[in-house]
Amino acid sequence: MGEDLIIHLGQETLKTTALLAGPMLISALVIGLIVSFLQAITQINEATLTFIPKIVVVAVVILIAGTWMMDVMSQFTIGLLENIVDYIR
Repeated sequence: MGEDLIIHLGQETLKTTALLAGPMLISALVIGLIVSFLQAITQINEATLTFIPKIVVVAVVILIAGTWMMDVMSQFTIGLLENIVDYIR
């Protein structure tokens, strides 16, 4: 296993991880900013107020994009398993 192969596998792993985590993280960030903005406007200083909207939005994103996320993950896994013989050499 050469250095180029290890770097390529690492890049593909990071790309797949970013693709899978991106929609959930971005939606949680947007909702967190909106709730924080509303808290600043209304001067409500409750730290736990942001958790419930984030959980709901992340759950909705998983329901909407879940099949796509599973497809991305399965294609990555299938690619790893199909090429495992080349990786061992």
